Amino acid sequence: MKQEDLYRNKVILAPMVRVCALPMRLLALDYGADLVYSEEQIDRKILLCQKKENQVLHTTDFMLSDGTVVFRTCPAEKGKLILQIGTCDGKRALAAARKLQDYIAGVDVNMGCPKEFSVKGGMGAALLTQPEKVKQILSTLVSELNVPVSCKIRVLPKLEDTIKLAQLIESTGVSALAVHGRTKDERSRDPNRDDYIQAVAAAVSIPVIANGGSKNINSLTDLENFKNTTGASSVMLARAAMWNCSVFRKQGPLPVLGVLKSYLKYAFQYDNNEMNTKYCVLQMLHDRMTEVPQADRCLTAKSLKDFADIWDMKAEYESVMEQRYAREKELLAQQGGACNGVKRRKMDDGSVLIELPVRFDKRHYPATMTPKQILNNWSKRNGYSKPEYTTTERAGDRYYTSIVLFEGKLYTNPFWEKSKQLAEQSAAVSCLVANEQDDGRLIDPPHETEELRRKWRHIINSSENGEDKADSSVTNSHTEISNSSQPNGEGKTHSSITNNHTEISDSSQPNGEDDSLVLNTQTEKQIIHSQDWTSTTDPAGK
Repeated sequence: MKQEDLYRNKVILAPMVRVCALPMRLLALDYGADLVYSEEQIDRKILLCQKKENQVLHTTDFMLSDGTVVFRTCPAEKGKLILQIGTCDGKRALAAARKLQDYIAGVDVNMGCPKEFSVKGGMGAALLTQPEKVKQILSTLVSELNVPVSCKIRVLPKLEDTIKLAQLIESTGVSALAVHGRTKDERSRDPNRDDYIQAVAAAVSIPVIANGGSKNINSLTDLENFKNTTGASSVMLARAAMWNCSVFRKQGPLPVLGVLKSYLKYAFQYDNNEMNTKYCVLQMLHDRMTEVPQADRCLTAKSLKDFADIWDMKAEYESVMEQRYAREKELLAQQGGACNGVKRRKMDDGSVLIELPVRFDKRHYPATMTPKQILNNWSKRNGYSKPEYTTTERAGDRYYTSIVLFEGKLYTNPFWEKSKQLAEQSAAVSCLVANEQDDGRLIDPPHETEELRRKWRHIINSSENGEDKADSSVTNSHTEISNSSQPNGEGKTHSSITNNHTEISDSSQPNGEDDSLVLNTQTEKQIIHSQDWTSTTDPAGK
Protein backbone atom coordinates (compact mmCIF):
# COMPACT_ATOMS: atom_id res chain seq x y z
CA MET A 1 0.00 0.00 0.00
CA LYS A 2 1.25 3.46 -0.87
CA GLN A 3 1.69 5.78 2.07
CA GLU A 4 -0.81 8.19 0.51
CA ASP A 5 -3.51 5.52 0.68
CA LEU A 6 -3.53 5.78 4.46
CA TYR A 7 -5.28 9.13 4.03
CA ARG A 8 -7.69 8.41 1.14
CA ASN A 9 -11.45 8.10 1.70
CA LYS A 10 -11.17 8.44 5.44
CA VAL A 11 -13.17 10.07 8.20
CA ILE A 12 -10.78 11.45 10.78
CA LEU A 13 -10.74 12.83 14.31
CA ALA A 14 -8.91 16.16 14.11
CA PRO A 15 -6.16 17.15 16.58
CA MET A 16 -7.56 19.14 19.51
CA VAL A 17 -5.65 20.25 22.59
CA ARG A 18 -7.07 18.79 25.83
CA VAL A 19 -9.51 16.66 23.82
CA CYS A 20 -7.56 14.14 21.75
CA ALA A 21 -6.02 12.13 24.57
CA LEU A 22 -6.39 8.36 24.59
CA PRO A 23 -10.06 8.11 25.79
CA MET A 24 -11.46 10.36 23.05
CA ARG A 25 -9.32 8.72 20.38
CA LEU A 26 -10.54 5.24 21.35
CA LEU A 27 -14.13 6.45 21.47
CA ALA A 28 -13.86 7.93 17.98
CA LEU A 29 -12.49 4.63 16.66
CA ASP A 30 -15.36 2.76 18.32
CA TYR A 31 -17.86 4.96 16.53
CA GLY A 32 -16.26 4.56 13.11
CA ALA A 33 -13.41 7.04 12.66
CA ASP A 34 -10.74 5.62 10.36
CA LEU A 35 -7.85 7.68 11.75
CA VAL A 36 -7.39 9.64 14.98
CA TYR A 37 -4.94 12.48 15.55
CA SER A 38 -3.31 13.16 18.87
CA GLU A 39 -3.48 16.57 20.43
CA GLU A 40 -0.49 18.67 19.38
CA GLN A 41 2.70 17.54 21.11
CA ILE A 42 5.54 20.07 21.22
CA ASP A 43 8.83 18.58 20.04
CA ARG A 44 10.84 19.99 22.95
CA LYS A 45 8.53 18.39 25.49
CA ILE A 46 8.68 15.00 23.75
CA LEU A 47 12.47 15.11 23.95
CA LEU A 48 12.27 15.55 27.72
CA CYS A 49 10.17 12.42 28.10
CA GLN A 50 11.15 8.89 29.00
CA LYS A 51 9.22 5.92 27.66
CA LYS A 52 7.60 3.75 30.29
CA GLU A 53 5.63 0.57 29.74
CA ASN A 54 2.64 0.81 32.05
CA GLN A 55 1.97 -2.73 33.18
CA VAL A 56 -1.17 -1.76 35.10
CA LEU A 57 -2.97 0.11 32.33
CA HIS A 58 -1.35 -1.87 29.50
CA THR A 59 -0.29 1.35 27.81
CA THR A 60 2.94 2.90 26.66
CA ASP A 61 3.51 6.24 28.37
CA PHE A 62 5.93 9.03 27.57
CA MET A 63 6.50 10.91 30.78
CA LEU A 64 8.35 13.86 32.23
CA SER A 65 10.59 13.30 35.21
CA ASP A 66 7.91 14.51 37.65
CA GLY A 67 5.55 11.76 36.51
CA THR A 68 3.43 13.91 34.18
CA VAL A 69 2.11 11.81 31.30
CA VAL A 70 2.68 13.77 28.09
CA PHE A 71 1.57 11.06 25.66
CA ARG A 72 -0.17 7.75 26.28
CA THR A 73 -1.13 5.11 23.73
CA CYS A 74 -2.33 1.51 23.69
CA PRO A 75 -2.43 -1.35 21.17
CA ALA A 76 -6.09 -0.71 20.31
CA GLU A 77 -5.17 2.36 18.26
CA LYS A 78 -2.05 1.00 16.61
CA GLY A 79 -2.10 1.60 12.87
CA LYS A 80 -4.70 4.35 13.18
CA LEU A 81 -2.99 6.99 15.32
CA ILE A 82 -1.41 10.07 13.78
CA LEU A 83 0.93 12.05 16.02
CA GLN A 84 0.68 15.80 15.53
CA ILE A 85 3.87 17.67 16.34
CA GLY A 86 4.34 21.36 17.05
CA THR A 87 7.74 22.47 15.83
CA CYS A 88 9.75 25.20 14.14
CA ASP A 89 12.85 23.10 13.46
CA GLY A 90 13.23 20.04 11.25
CA LYS A 91 16.03 18.33 13.16
CA ARG A 92 14.32 18.72 16.50
CA ALA A 93 11.02 17.51 15.04
CA LEU A 94 12.83 14.48 13.62
CA ALA A 95 14.37 13.57 16.98
CA ALA A 96 10.95 13.84 18.65
CA ALA A 97 9.15 11.86 15.94
CA ARG A 98 11.74 9.08 16.05
CA LYS A 99 11.11 8.70 19.74
CA LEU A 100 7.47 7.80 19.09
CA GLN A 101 7.39 6.43 15.55
CA ASP A 102 7.12 2.78 16.62
CA TYR A 103 3.75 3.54 18.22
CA ILE A 104 2.10 5.64 15.50
CA ALA A 105 0.84 5.28 11.95
CA GLY A 106 2.03 8.70 10.81
CA VAL A 107 3.34 12.13 11.79
CA ASP A 108 1.55 15.40 11.13
CA VAL A 109 3.14 18.82 11.46
CA ASN A 110 0.94 21.59 12.83
CA MET A 111 1.21 24.54 10.46
CA GLY A 112 -2.17 26.09 11.14
CA CYS A 113 -2.69 26.72 14.85
CA PRO A 114 -3.38 30.47 15.31
CA LYS A 115 -2.96 30.47 19.11
CA GLU A 116 -0.45 32.92 20.54
CA PHE A 117 1.60 30.18 22.20
CA SER A 118 2.27 28.47 18.87
CA VAL A 119 2.78 31.59 16.79
CA LYS A 120 5.18 33.26 19.26
CA GLY A 121 7.21 30.07 19.32
CA GLY A 122 7.51 30.11 15.53
CA MET A 123 5.18 27.12 15.25
CA GLY A 124 1.69 26.58 13.88
CA ALA A 125 0.33 29.39 11.71
CA ALA A 126 3.66 31.25 11.97
CA LEU A 127 5.00 28.77 9.39
CA LEU A 128 2.40 29.67 6.76
CA THR A 129 4.48 32.61 5.56
CA GLN A 130 7.87 30.88 5.87
CA PRO A 131 8.05 28.58 2.82
CA GLU A 132 11.74 27.74 3.23
CA LYS A 133 11.25 26.62 6.80
CA VAL A 134 8.17 24.63 5.78
CA LYS A 135 10.24 22.89 3.14
CA GLN A 136 13.12 22.21 5.53
CA ILE A 137 10.92 20.70 8.24
CA LEU A 138 8.83 18.50 5.97
CA SER A 139 11.72 17.36 3.75
CA THR A 140 13.72 16.34 6.81
CA LEU A 141 10.89 14.27 8.23
CA VAL A 142 9.94 12.66 4.92
CA SER A 143 13.51 11.58 4.16
CA GLU A 144 14.27 10.16 7.60
CA LEU A 145 11.12 8.66 9.11
CA ASN A 146 9.70 5.20 8.52
CA VAL A 147 6.10 6.42 8.73
CA PRO A 148 4.19 8.75 6.39
CA VAL A 149 4.33 12.49 6.99
CA SER A 150 1.54 15.02 6.53
CA CYS A 151 0.85 18.58 7.60
CA LYS A 152 -2.18 20.66 8.50
CA ILE A 153 -2.53 24.25 7.38
CA ARG A 154 -4.98 27.11 7.33
CA VAL A 155 -5.70 28.93 4.10
CA LEU A 156 -3.99 32.22 3.30
CA PRO A 157 -6.08 35.31 2.50
CA LYS A 158 -5.33 35.02 -1.22
CA LEU A 159 -6.30 31.84 -3.03
CA GLU A 160 -3.25 31.91 -5.29
CA ASP A 161 -0.95 32.08 -2.27
CA THR A 162 -2.75 29.15 -0.69
CA ILE A 163 -2.33 27.05 -3.83
CA LYS A 164 1.32 28.00 -4.11
CA LEU A 165 1.92 26.92 -0.49
CA ALA A 166 0.06 23.63 -1.05
CA GLN A 167 2.17 22.84 -4.10
CA LEU A 168 5.37 23.60 -2.20
CA ILE A 169 4.22 21.26 0.56
CA GLU A 170 3.47 18.54 -1.99
CA SER A 171 6.97 18.92 -3.44
CA THR A 172 8.52 17.83 -0.12
CA GLY A 173 7.10 14.34 -0.54
CA VAL A 174 4.43 14.42 2.15
CA SER A 175 1.66 11.84 1.92
CA ALA A 176 -1.29 14.14 2.63
CA LEU A 177 -2.31 17.72 3.33
CA ALA A 178 -5.10 18.76 5.72
CA VAL A 179 -6.61 22.16 4.96
CA HIS A 180 -8.71 24.19 7.38
CA GLY A 181 -10.78 26.58 5.30
CA ARG A 182 -10.20 29.67 7.45
CA THR A 183 -7.27 32.06 7.74
CA LYS A 184 -5.27 32.35 10.94
CA ASP A 185 -7.25 35.46 11.88
CA GLU A 186 -10.68 33.90 11.29
CA ARG A 187 -12.62 31.93 13.88
CA SER A 188 -15.41 29.37 13.92
CA ARG A 189 -18.09 32.07 13.55
CA ASP A 190 -16.61 32.98 10.16
CA PRO A 191 -17.66 30.96 7.12
CA ASN A 192 -15.37 28.12 6.05
CA ARG A 193 -13.78 28.76 2.63
CA ASP A 194 -14.83 25.51 1.01
CA ASP A 195 -13.92 26.88 -2.41
CA TYR A 196 -10.30 27.32 -1.28
CA ILE A 197 -10.14 23.69 -0.20
CA GLN A 198 -11.66 22.64 -3.52
CA ALA A 199 -9.04 24.64 -5.43
CA VAL A 200 -6.20 23.10 -3.42
CA ALA A 201 -7.58 19.59 -3.99
CA ALA A 202 -7.59 20.27 -7.73
CA ALA A 203 -4.06 21.70 -7.71
CA VAL A 204 -2.24 18.79 -6.02
CA SER A 205 -2.18 15.03 -6.50
CA ILE A 206 -1.75 13.98 -2.85
CA PRO A 207 -4.83 13.38 -0.67
CA VAL A 208 -6.35 16.59 0.67
CA ILE A 209 -8.21 16.36 3.98
CA ALA A 210 -10.97 18.94 4.35
CA ASN A 211 -11.38 20.59 7.75
CA GLY A 212 -13.47 23.41 9.21
CA GLY A 213 -17.01 22.30 8.41
CA SER A 214 -18.17 21.27 11.87
CA LYS A 215 -20.84 23.97 12.07
CA ASN A 216 -22.88 22.15 9.43
CA ILE A 217 -22.01 18.54 10.28
CA ASN A 218 -24.22 16.46 12.55
CA SER A 219 -24.02 13.08 10.85
CA LEU A 220 -22.01 10.97 8.43
CA THR A 221 -24.32 12.18 5.63
CA ASP A 222 -23.38 15.80 6.36
CA LEU A 223 -19.75 14.77 6.44
CA GLU A 224 -20.05 13.17 2.99
CA ASN A 225 -21.70 16.34 1.65
CA PHE A 226 -18.77 18.41 2.98
CA LYS A 227 -16.36 16.05 1.27
CA ASN A 228 -18.18 16.36 -2.07
CA THR A 229 -18.42 20.15 -1.81
CA THR A 230 -14.70 20.55 -1.22
CA GLY A 231 -13.57 17.81 -3.63
CA ALA A 232 -11.33 16.48 -0.87
CA SER A 233 -10.14 12.89 -0.48
CA SER A 234 -11.11 12.77 3.20
CA VAL A 235 -12.73 14.81 5.95
CA MET A 236 -11.40 15.71 9.37
CA LEU A 237 -13.75 16.70 12.20
CA ALA A 238 -12.89 18.72 15.29
CA ARG A 239 -15.73 20.49 17.12
CA ALA A 240 -18.50 18.26 15.75
CA ALA A 241 -16.66 15.21 17.11
CA MET A 242 -15.84 16.93 20.39
CA TRP A 243 -19.53 17.73 20.94
CA ASN A 244 -20.77 14.25 19.98
CA CYS A 245 -18.17 11.71 18.98
CA SER A 246 -20.82 9.36 17.60
CA VAL A 247 -21.05 11.67 14.59
CA PHE A 248 -18.79 9.07 12.94
CA ARG A 249 -21.43 6.29 13.24
CA LYS A 250 -22.77 4.90 9.98
CA GLN A 251 -26.10 4.23 11.68
CA GLY A 252 -26.37 7.85 12.82
CA PRO A 253 -25.36 9.72 15.97
CA LEU A 254 -26.39 8.60 19.45
CA PRO A 255 -27.80 10.77 22.26
CA VAL A 256 -24.95 12.78 23.68
CA LEU A 257 -25.43 11.76 27.32
CA GLY A 258 -24.87 8.12 26.39
CA VAL A 259 -21.76 9.14 24.46
CA LEU A 260 -20.56 11.10 27.48
CA LYS A 261 -20.82 8.02 29.70
CA SER A 262 -18.95 5.92 27.14
CA TYR A 263 -16.22 8.55 27.19
CA LEU A 264 -16.04 8.43 30.99
CA LYS A 265 -15.64 4.65 30.93
CA TYR A 266 -12.46 5.08 28.88
CA ALA A 267 -11.35 7.93 31.14
CA PHE A 268 -11.69 5.62 34.16
CA GLN A 269 -10.01 2.71 32.41
CA TYR A 270 -6.97 4.73 31.32
CA ASP A 271 -6.77 7.07 34.32
CA ASN A 272 -7.19 10.15 32.19
CA ASN A 273 -6.10 13.54 33.49
CA GLU A 274 -8.95 14.97 35.58
CA MET A 275 -8.85 18.44 34.06
CA ASN A 276 -8.82 17.13 30.50
CA THR A 277 -11.72 14.86 31.36
CA LYS A 278 -13.61 17.80 32.82
CA TYR A 279 -12.94 19.89 29.73
CA CYS A 280 -14.26 17.17 27.41
CA VAL A 281 -17.38 16.59 29.52
CA LEU A 282 -18.21 20.30 29.57
CA GLN A 283 -17.71 20.54 25.82
CA MET A 284 -20.19 17.70 25.30
CA LEU A 285 -22.65 19.64 27.46
CA HIS A 286 -21.84 22.98 25.82
CA ASP A 287 -25.39 23.67 24.57
CA ARG A 288 -27.16 21.73 27.33
CA MET A 289 -25.79 23.35 30.47
CA THR A 290 -29.19 24.69 31.52
CA GLU A 291 -31.05 21.51 30.56
CA VAL A 292 -29.00 18.73 32.14
CA PRO A 293 -29.31 18.49 35.95
CA GLN A 294 -25.76 17.13 36.36
CA ALA A 295 -24.15 20.02 34.46
CA ASP A 296 -23.63 22.35 37.44
CA ARG A 297 -21.97 19.60 39.46
CA CYS A 298 -19.58 18.94 36.59
CA LEU A 299 -18.34 22.51 36.90
CA THR A 300 -17.01 21.79 40.39
CA ALA A 301 -15.84 18.19 39.82
CA LYS A 302 -12.17 17.65 40.70
CA SER A 303 -11.62 13.93 40.23
CA LEU A 304 -12.68 10.96 38.13
CA LYS A 305 -14.52 9.68 41.20
CA ASP A 306 -16.53 12.90 41.25
CA PHE A 307 -17.62 12.27 37.68
CA ALA A 308 -18.54 8.68 38.56
CA ASP A 309 -20.75 9.99 41.38
CA ILE A 310 -22.34 12.68 39.22
CA TRP A 311 -23.27 10.33 36.39
CA ASP A 312 -24.33 7.32 38.49
CA MET A 313 -21.31 5.33 37.34
CA LYS A 314 -20.03 4.36 40.77
CA ALA A 315 -20.17 0.63 39.97
CA GLU A 316 -18.16 1.06 36.76
CA TYR A 317 -15.57 3.22 38.49
CA GLU A 318 -15.17 0.91 41.47
CA SER A 319 -14.84 -2.12 39.19
CA VAL A 320 -12.00 -0.42 37.30
CA MET A 321 -10.27 0.57 40.54
CA GLU A 322 -10.59 -2.91 42.05
CA GLN A 323 -9.02 -4.45 38.96
CA ARG A 324 -6.28 -1.83 39.01
CA TYR A 325 -5.46 -2.36 42.66
CA ALA A 326 -5.40 -6.14 42.16
CA ARG A 327 -2.97 -5.73 39.29
CA GLU A 328 -0.77 -3.38 41.31
CA LYS A 329 -0.74 -5.82 44.22
CA GLU A 330 0.28 -8.63 41.87
CA LEU A 331 3.10 -6.58 40.39
CA LEU A 332 4.32 -5.45 43.79
CA ALA A 333 4.43 -9.04 44.98
CA GLN A 334 6.42 -10.04 41.89
CA GLN A 335 8.94 -7.30 42.48
CA GLY A 336 9.53 -7.65 46.19
CA GLY A 337 6.72 -5.85 47.97
CA ALA A 338 5.58 -2.32 48.71
CA CYS A 339 8.47 -1.50 51.05
CA ASN A 340 11.00 -1.55 48.24
CA GLY A 341 12.44 1.87 47.57
CA VAL A 342 12.76 2.95 51.20
CA LYS A 343 16.37 4.03 51.70
CA ARG A 344 18.64 4.97 54.57
CA ARG A 345 22.29 5.59 53.86
CA LYS A 346 25.29 7.30 55.40
CA MET A 347 26.70 10.21 53.40
CA ASP A 348 30.39 11.04 52.98
CA ASP A 349 30.20 13.66 55.74
CA GLY A 350 28.75 11.14 58.18
CA SER A 351 25.18 12.42 58.03
CA VAL A 352 22.27 10.03 57.45
CA LEU A 353 19.99 10.44 54.41
CA ILE A 354 16.52 8.91 54.56
CA GLU A 355 14.56 8.62 51.33
CA LEU A 356 10.88 7.68 51.27
CA PRO A 357 8.65 7.13 48.22
CA VAL A 358 6.21 9.89 49.17
CA ARG A 359 5.10 12.95 47.31
CA PHE A 360 3.23 16.19 47.92
CA ASP A 361 0.04 16.12 45.86
CA LYS A 362 -1.96 19.34 46.35
CA ARG A 363 -5.22 17.48 45.86
CA HIS A 364 -4.58 15.44 49.01
CA TYR A 365 -3.84 18.36 51.35
CA PRO A 366 -5.76 21.37 52.69
CA ALA A 367 -4.84 24.74 51.23
CA THR A 368 -4.55 26.29 54.70
CA MET A 369 -1.85 24.05 56.19
CA THR A 370 1.00 22.54 54.20
CA PRO A 371 3.51 19.85 55.27
CA LYS A 372 6.23 22.51 55.57
CA GLN A 373 4.07 24.51 57.95
CA ILE A 374 3.27 21.40 59.98
CA LEU A 375 6.98 20.48 60.24
CA ASN A 376 7.94 23.99 61.25
CA ASN A 377 5.20 24.23 63.88
CA TRP A 378 6.18 20.84 65.31
CA SER A 379 9.81 22.00 65.46
CA LYS A 380 8.88 25.18 67.33
CA ARG A 381 6.67 23.42 69.85
CA ASN A 382 9.40 20.93 70.76
CA GLY A 383 12.39 23.24 70.61
CA TYR A 384 13.97 21.38 67.72
CA SER A 385 16.42 22.96 65.32
CA LYS A 386 15.05 24.81 62.33
CA PRO A 387 14.40 22.68 59.21
CA GLU A 388 16.91 23.61 56.50
CA TYR A 389 16.05 22.95 52.85
CA THR A 390 18.70 22.42 50.21
CA THR A 391 17.08 22.48 46.78
CA THR A 392 18.71 21.49 43.51
CA GLU A 393 17.64 22.65 40.08
CA ARG A 394 18.35 20.34 37.16
CA ALA A 395 19.65 22.30 34.19
CA GLY A 396 17.85 21.62 30.94
CA ASP A 397 14.29 21.11 32.14
CA ARG A 398 14.44 23.20 35.34
CA TYR A 399 12.95 20.53 37.57
CA TYR A 400 13.76 20.46 41.27
CA THR A 401 14.54 18.06 44.08
CA SER A 402 14.97 19.01 47.74
CA ILE A 403 16.55 17.64 50.93
CA VAL A 404 15.51 18.87 54.36
CA LEU A 405 17.96 18.77 57.29
CA PHE A 406 16.11 18.12 60.54
CA GLU A 407 17.64 17.15 63.88
CA GLY A 408 20.86 16.00 62.28
CA LYS A 409 19.26 13.81 59.60
CA LEU A 410 18.49 14.45 55.96
CA TYR A 411 15.13 13.59 54.37
CA THR A 412 14.13 13.49 50.71
CA ASN A 413 12.14 11.57 48.10
CA PRO A 414 13.24 10.20 44.72
CA PHE A 415 11.29 12.56 42.46
CA TRP A 416 11.94 15.67 40.41
CA GLU A 417 9.23 18.33 40.72
CA LYS A 418 8.11 21.24 38.56
CA SER A 419 8.84 23.86 41.20
CA LYS A 420 11.04 24.54 44.22
CA GLN A 421 7.93 24.74 46.39
CA LEU A 422 6.66 21.29 45.40
CA ALA A 423 10.10 19.75 45.92
CA GLU A 424 10.41 21.23 49.42
CA GLN A 425 6.88 20.18 50.38
CA SER A 426 7.71 16.61 49.33
CA ALA A 427 10.87 16.63 51.44
CA ALA A 428 8.80 17.83 54.40
CA VAL A 429 6.33 14.97 53.85
CA SER A 430 9.22 12.48 53.91
CA CYS A 431 10.50 13.94 57.17
CA LEU A 432 7.09 13.91 58.86
CA VAL A 433 6.24 10.36 57.80
CA ALA A 434 9.64 9.06 58.88
CA ASN A 435 9.16 10.65 62.30
CA GLU A 436 5.63 9.31 62.82
CA GLN A 437 4.00 12.73 62.45
CA ASP A 438 0.73 13.52 60.71
CA ASP A 439 1.62 15.40 57.52
CA GLY A 440 -1.87 16.88 57.17
CA ARG A 441 -3.10 14.88 54.23
CA LEU A 442 -6.86 14.63 53.79
CA ILE A 443 -6.76 11.32 51.94
CA ASP A 444 -4.10 8.68 51.47
CA PRO A 445 -2.77 7.69 48.06
CA PRO A 446 -3.94 4.18 47.11
CA HIS A 447 -2.16 1.53 49.17
CA GLU A 448 -0.15 4.05 51.21
CA THR A 449 -1.77 3.05 54.47
CA GLU A 450 -0.55 3.77 57.97
CA GLU A 451 0.40 0.09 58.22
CA LEU A 452 2.67 0.49 55.21
CA ARG A 453 4.22 3.62 56.67
CA ARG A 454 4.96 1.71 59.87
CA LYS A 455 6.82 -0.86 57.79
CA TRP A 456 8.82 1.93 56.19
CA ARG A 457 9.76 3.30 59.60
CA HIS A 458 10.74 -0.17 60.78
CA ILE A 459 13.17 -0.48 57.86
CA ILE A 460 14.61 2.95 58.64
CA ASN A 461 14.98 2.31 62.35
CA SER A 462 16.39 -1.21 62.01
CA SER A 463 19.22 -0.07 59.74
CA GLU A 464 22.56 -0.34 61.43
CA ASN A 465 25.58 1.88 60.90
CA GLY A 466 23.68 4.01 58.41
CA GLU A 467 23.62 1.26 55.80
CA ASP A 468 20.90 1.25 53.17
CA LYS A 469 18.54 -1.62 53.94
CA ALA A 470 16.12 -1.03 51.10
CA ASP A 471 15.82 -3.02 47.91
CA SER A 472 15.63 -1.64 44.40
CA SER A 473 12.56 0.51 44.26
CA VAL A 474 9.06 -0.49 43.29
CA THR A 475 6.26 0.98 45.35
CA ASN A 476 2.77 2.28 45.03
CA SER A 477 3.41 6.01 45.00
CA HIS A 478 5.67 6.68 42.02
CA THR A 479 8.68 5.06 43.66
CA GLU A 480 11.79 4.95 41.52
CA ILE A 481 15.31 3.67 41.89
CA SER A 482 17.49 6.50 43.06
CA ASN A 483 21.23 6.41 42.57
CA SER A 484 22.72 9.58 43.93
CA SER A 485 26.09 8.75 42.44
CA GLN A 486 24.81 9.00 38.90
CA PRO A 487 26.33 11.98 37.15
CA ASN A 488 23.71 12.48 34.47
CA GLY A 489 20.98 14.33 36.32
CA GLU A 490 18.47 11.65 35.33
CA GLY A 491 19.35 9.85 38.57
CA LYS A 492 15.79 9.53 39.82
CA THR A 493 14.32 7.34 37.11
CA HIS A 494 14.37 3.65 36.43
CA SER A 495 11.44 1.60 37.71
CA SER A 496 8.25 2.98 39.14
CA ILE A 497 4.59 2.81 39.85
CA THR A 498 3.40 6.28 38.92
CA ASN A 499 -0.11 7.60 39.55
CA ASN A 500 -0.89 4.08 40.70
CA HIS A 501 0.52 2.47 37.56
CA THR A 502 3.60 0.27 37.33
CA GLU A 503 5.96 1.47 34.67
CA ILE A 504 9.38 0.42 33.44
CA SER A 505 11.58 3.19 32.15
CA ASP A 506 13.55 3.00 28.96
CA SER A 507 16.10 5.75 29.29
CA SER A 508 18.02 4.99 26.14
CA GLN A 509 18.00 7.49 23.33
CA PRO A 510 15.98 6.61 20.23
CA ASN A 511 17.97 5.23 17.34
CA GLY A 512 19.48 7.92 15.21
CA GLU A 513 18.60 10.71 17.60
CA ASP A 514 20.85 13.72 17.32
CA ASP A 515 22.56 14.04 20.72
CA SER A 516 22.82 17.79 20.29
CA LEU A 517 19.03 18.05 20.19
CA VAL A 518 18.40 16.36 23.51
CA LEU A 519 18.02 19.06 26.12
CA ASN A 520 20.99 18.99 28.48
CA THR A 521 20.14 17.42 31.81
CA GLN A 522 23.71 16.51 32.73
CA THR A 523 24.41 19.48 34.93
CA GLU A 524 22.78 20.18 38.25
CA LYS A 525 23.31 23.40 40.10
CA GLN A 526 22.84 23.93 43.78
CA ILE A 527 20.70 27.01 44.09
CA ILE A 528 19.17 27.29 47.50
CA HIS A 529 20.32 26.58 51.05
CA SER A 530 17.95 28.25 53.45
CA GLN A 531 16.73 28.19 57.01
CA ASP A 532 12.99 28.40 56.62
CA TRP A 533 10.50 29.30 59.30
CA THR A 534 7.08 29.34 57.69
CA SER A 535 4.22 31.32 59.13
CA THR A 536 1.17 29.23 59.97
CA THR A 537 -0.89 31.68 57.92
CA ASP A 538 1.14 31.18 54.74
CA PRO A 539 -0.89 28.77 52.51
CA ALA A 540 1.99 28.27 50.13
CA GLY A 541 4.23 26.97 52.86
CA LYS A 542 7.10 29.12 51.69
